[in-house]
Amino acid sequence: MFTILPVPHEATTSYGKGTRNGPAAILKALKQVEEFDEELKLEIRPGKEYTIAKPASLASLVARYASLLSSNTIPVMLGGEHSITSAAVKTCAQKFKNLSVLQFDAHADLRDKYQGRKDSHACAIRRVLEICPAVQVGIRSISKEEYDWAEKSGQLKKMHLARKIEPVDKIEAQLSQNVYITIDVDVFDPSIIPSTGTPEPGGMLWYEVLDILKGVCATKNVVGFDVVELSPKKGDIVSDFTAARLVHKVMGYISSKKQ
Repeated sequence: MFTILPVPHEATTSYGKGTRNGPAAILKALKQVEEFDEELKLEIRPGKEYTIAKPASLASLVARYASLLSSNTIPVMLGGEHSITSAAVKTCAQKFKNLSVLQFDAHADLRDKYQGRKDSHACAIRRVLEICPAVQVGIRSISKEEYDWAEKSGQLKKMHLARKIEPVDKIEAQLSQNVYITIDVDVFDPSIIPSTGTPEPGGMLWYEVLDILKGVCATKNVVGFDVVELSPKKGDIVSDFTAARLVHKVMGYISSKKQ
């Protein structure tokens, strides 16, 4: 049902480095995650509910992703930096009409260009919005340039700041039926996942994020999702395991709807 696709791409990180090591760290930790989900009362097992594909480069990503979609599996992309998301979204949009994106992130990622590059991780959702609408959750860092653009374009109405997250049903109402979910791990408070390259204080907590994910997975057709921007640090296995548990939980939420 699911195929996990590691994409260890890192080219535009602008503060802490190491996102290229994120996929391997998540996969290593995933082996330690209990297969049985006590909340959902179902098992998510390797070789049964999900398989793991060979890592993809950015150059091969579109073709690899399209191949997974054509085989009727749900791709689970592990980054790597956030700039990889737009390639997956573009590929999904070619198959699924009326697509929208749900972004969990500390940062708006709405710059048109950053440090001279339009493909920067800081431009990830600006590139997504050239493909389809997006709803942003957990935002607590945004430049004036981004804010002004979001206000002028109307995107600000679909931006839910971390200090005041709207009820799940309001977030769901802003999404179309087909949804791609992108989760930058810095959406969490640094006390939850400290190993990320651009941490921001005042983030969301574990169950706050899960409540939204559970609601969206129950009411929408989630066609793919990614977890990005983990930068593993020596001595911090908590971040790696939490990211792996997050992947497992989302697969569980999607699976529970399909049963």
